Amino acid sequence: MARDPLVGTTLAGYTLLDRVGEGGTATVYRAEHPQHGAVAVKALREKLRQDKTAVARFLREASFGTRVQHPNVVRTIEIGQSSEGLHYIALEWALGEILEGYAKRQAPLPCDEVATIVLQIADAVYAAHASGIVHRDLKPENLMYDPTTRNVKLLDFGIATATDVTADERLTRAGFFVGTLMYVAPEALSGEVVTPAADQYSLGTIAYLLLTGSLPYTAKSPREMFTQLLSQAPVPLNKATPGLQFPAAVEATIMRALSKNPKERYPDVLAFAKALEAAISATELPDADGGFMSKMKGLFRAKS
Repeated sequence: MARDPLVGTTLAGYTLLDRVGEGGTATVYRAEHPQHGAVAVKALREKLRQDKTAVARFLREASFGTRVQHPNVVRTIEIGQSSEGLHYIALEWALGEILEGYAKRQAPLPCDEVATIVLQIADAVYAAHASGIVHRDLKPENLMYDPTTRNVKLLDFGIATATDVTADERLTRAGFFVGTLMYVAPEALSGEVVTPAADQYSLGTIAYLLLTGSLPYTAKSPREMFTQLLSQAPVPLNKATPGLQFPAAVEATIMRALSKNPKERYPDVLAFAKALEAAISATELPDADGGFMSKMKGLFRAKS
């Protein structure tokens, strides 16, 4: 891979130390700043500087980041444009690792850990919804997780949309969906403006993955996935991984969040997370000595 020409340079006072991630429109760097210390700097790709739509999306993402102030959302430090015309966002440097990598190595995770992760994500997304923002691309790749502290940070509002957006203000053409197919809600496939219920569906998919190590659909290609999302029910939680079983209340909670009809899901994303936490906690029953033990531990892990 060719060396990134921006690594080792200074962008508006931020010394870019190394490239840590990239997407279709922007590159993320680990950086240092004299006042802010360690930060992440997200810079619009140079080839997109003159692309009005790309610049508008980037600035919209930056504005959404400033609107959502929450402990589980990375803090936006500064939005700017360098003297060379490069748009950038300086963000809090979040400790931990991308949740996607952690899930690939560790899932299925313990149920209590899943409940903790899902509740934090829901709290952050609920704050976005309260600010009039639908995330639209909730997935493990957009979440930072510190296994030591079990702390979660939502990283990216790249394709989020405002709930009060008008047709003239939309940056996505009607008939085209945005998001990641494995986590996108079925109703988003029409390309219409989605509601907060779509983020709940995505979070339900994340919870399903963390609990089982699998996804709710078994498609082998994007075309097959598209068809399954529109026409088939997701694989029940207790059929996801051979030998791995969960109490009925846990399965029912996850599957309700994955309902194809948004009206059949929980009233909001936080209600779903709290219901999952309650379903998991309900498996802890007092033993004969007055202490607590796990009810049917074998339900949560395959028998040896």
